Amino acid sequence: MKIIRTISRIIVGLVFMFSGTVKAVDPLGSAYKFSDYFRAFHLEFLEPFTLFLAIVLFTAEFISGFSVLSGYRQKTGIWGVMILMCIFTPLTLILAVTNPVSDCGCFGDAVHLTNWQTFGKNLLLLVFVLALFTGRNRLAHKGTLLKEWITISVVVILFVVFSLLNLRYLQLFDFLPYRTGINIPENMVIPEGKPTDEYLTTFIYEKDGVQKEFSIENYPSDDSSWKFIDQKSVLIKKGYQPAIHDFSITTTDGKKITDSVLANPGYTLLMISSKLGKANKAYLDKGFELGAACLAKGISFYILTASGSDEISSYQNGLTMCIADETTLKTIVRSNPGYLLLKDGTIAGKWSWASVPSGEQFTGDMSVRQVEKMNNKSMVLVVYSVTLSVILLVLLISTFFAEVKRETENRYL
Repeated sequence: MKIIRTISRIIVGLVFMFSGTVKAVDPLGSAYKFSDYFRAFHLEFLEPFTLFLAIVLFTAEFISGFSVLSGYRQKTGIWGVMILMCIFTPLTLILAVTNPVSDCGCFGDAVHLTNWQTFGKNLLLLVFVLALFTGRNRLAHKGTLLKEWITISVVVILFVVFSLLNLRYLQLFDFLPYRTGINIPENMVIPEGKPTDEYLTTFIYEKDGVQKEFSIENYPSDDSSWKFIDQKSVLIKKGYQPAIHDFSITTTDGKKITDSVLANPGYTLLMISSKLGKANKAYLDKGFELGAACLAKGISFYILTASGSDEISSYQNGLTMCIADETTLKTIVRSNPGYLLLKDGTIAGKWSWASVPSGEQFTGDMSVRQVEKMNNKSMVLVVYSVTLSVILLVLLISTFFAEVKRETENRYL
């Protein structure tokens, strides 16, 4: 049983720490997933709290996994993972049966699972959690109660700060389709031989006041006594979907400029604000100034938003405003506003409002090396992430050696 509990401890600890970490890397993505759930279950009144709830959830996942794996407040950690499994196992079954949201988001955008795959994963994981839960009373403490709670509290604070830094400077690891180096047109193509969407089309005809549905094989095309009423197409089999399938830019006067933007051999900077009214005015003004500076240096500049026409009209400033899908904009960059630098349809740079370079650094003849330097991850985020990783590793290694030492001493008593 001891071997089983040890294996269970490692698996449960690592899975929960991984799940919490990939969500903390992309806090807004986790918040958007909460919004999807709230809309699906008609709980829209909770949407203002999505970011807070997301941080609470992935922090609880991470610290529960860390507690189980490290041994600090291990019984509390086991209770934590047990409670989480008791909540999410039946929830994922409901999602699998009803399918209101196609991807549960249990591993953020790092690993995509269907709802049935997620439910199966939870059932398997529940076996290991139960093995830990039934043996929780045999566990020994790692130190004094105060020392253990101080360690756990410090890790919680460090982890929350890590998530907030990712929120401010963009993800340390970008798992989204719009990553730096990605060529957008190439990722919009459906490869030859890949299946396309399949639809079942039915036709509704009326005769003598009675309506009837027909398939494409038997509809009364030659019988004039039937009057055509309507046509319905239902998706019965999802085909191949390219990584990028919803990138479209339209000017406020209705002109589609997607192809011309992607085909531009020079640099194009896109300022992205999913909703202008929800962005900080100072950050928007900074972006407008950046846009004017870019245009003066021969760099194309467009503002992409999903705001309504009335809201857009209040921001008229001589810059080109364009309309795009809100979900797409939130997928492109997790910042409002955020920035995407394109060249020949390839994403050359990506920044949040906090990390975007100054206008002086943007020039029409920027070299690849210059852009790479501008696109480096924030040193604050990188240094903090490395420091946090070292602290966690030291805690885990010290726990491991302490347990080995204790086992050795017990063997010779």
